[in-house]
Amino acid sequence: MARRITRREFVRTGSAAAAAATFLSGSSFSLPRRAPALRVGLVGCGGRGKGAAEDCLRSSEGIEIVALADLFSDRLEDARGFLAGLGHEGVRVESERCFSGFDAYEKLLATDVDLVILATPPGFRPLHFEAAIAAGKNVFMEKPVAVDPPGIRRVIAAGETAREKGLAVVAGTQRRHQAPYVETIRRIHEGAIGRVVSARCTWNQGGLWKHDRREGESDMEWQVRNWLYFTWLSGDHIVEQHVHNIDVVIWALGAPPVSAVAVGGRQVRTDPAYGHIYDHFAVDFEFPGGVHATSFCRQMPGTDGLIAERIVGTEGESDPAGSIEGARAWKFEGKSRNPYVQEHDDLVASIRAGRPLNEARQVAQSTLAAILGREAAYTGKRITWDEIATSDLDLTPRAYAFGPLEVPPVARPGSAS
Repeated sequence: MARRITRREFVRTGSAAAAAATFLSGSSFSLPRRAPALRVGLVGCGGRGKGAAEDCLRSSEGIEIVALADLFSDRLEDARGFLAGLGHEGVRVESERCFSGFDAYEKLLATDVDLVILATPPGFRPLHFEAAIAAGKNVFMEKPVAVDPPGIRRVIAAGETAREKGLAVVAGTQRRHQAPYVETIRRIHEGAIGRVVSARCTWNQGGLWKHDRREGESDMEWQVRNWLYFTWLSGDHIVEQHVHNIDVVIWALGAPPVSAVAVGGRQVRTDPAYGHIYDHFAVDFEFPGGVHATSFCRQMPGTDGLIAERIVGTEGESDPAGSIEGARAWKFEGKSRNPYVQEHDDLVASIRAGRPLNEARQVAQSTLAAILGREAAYTGKRITWDEIATSDLDLTPRAYAFGPLEVPPVARPGSAS
């Protein structure tokens, strides 16, 4: 187990990573028309994996998708067909470079790929990230990067190894590479709204897909195919989805929270088909200096949607997506590339320039903040950053194998169970 990480270390090293990302965002490097080819492997062939592979292909010259890996062969073949259908000359996936099963990632990492995209359910991320860095591969990994504190520590440790090896690591927190956000946060840090006194962030939406259990399907297979609804796989939706907005607040405030108090529950998605996660959360994050940020997220069909962040200062307010109100009112009017493509462009550019980005600690920090909010709601307790950062709460299943896997009970605040 990686050693415990203190809050001071998060702040000190995380700020350097954020500065590097801001500097590189927007394709700071001027690339040659015929850049050397980068051979890319995809681990996790679901919807987000297919999308990330396509975004990578379209981001830069000389990208080749050459290998695929997934637990399920049907998902792998679906992704292979999808990529072939793009008609992109960089798709060069041969049958001998397609791997399925729990060890598929190991087989892909044993090939000559230069860059690996990690897009499996988040519960597998620490394991796969460690293996990718040990194999000497550059990494793009989807958010979130873990579902529990031990996983966070593994990601941080592997990220430091990547830095020592000169490997690039970029995460799927695409707002960090989106021009309006980059410029707005820069202005906030320079005092455009005065001293920040509060913030709020929201991801409210309707329902999402679910996988109905098929006859003969083992517990493990059903849970992995229906991964959104199991905390060991997704982290719950505050971690899997709302991490985007929490990340923006941490970015704007320049530090992780010091504690959280939260409520949440399971009011609409009560059928066992939806596993055991909550369908709504509300969190009061306390940040350094007594600054508070409210966080709301909800997944309930038929409800109003809102995905947004707001930063409030002594001299104005800001929508980090591109505007400032107050004495120094401003609105972003520049050009902005698709951020899902831009993040891959920045990653590739940093590799080719020999100045590898490393966002491992940065995304681990935001993921841990989301875990902090989840556990505050699950337990009904005020939890501090240091408590969650050093917690031994480990959601890893006893074995990665098809077969029985008990579904934990829905969390009840105030209950030891």
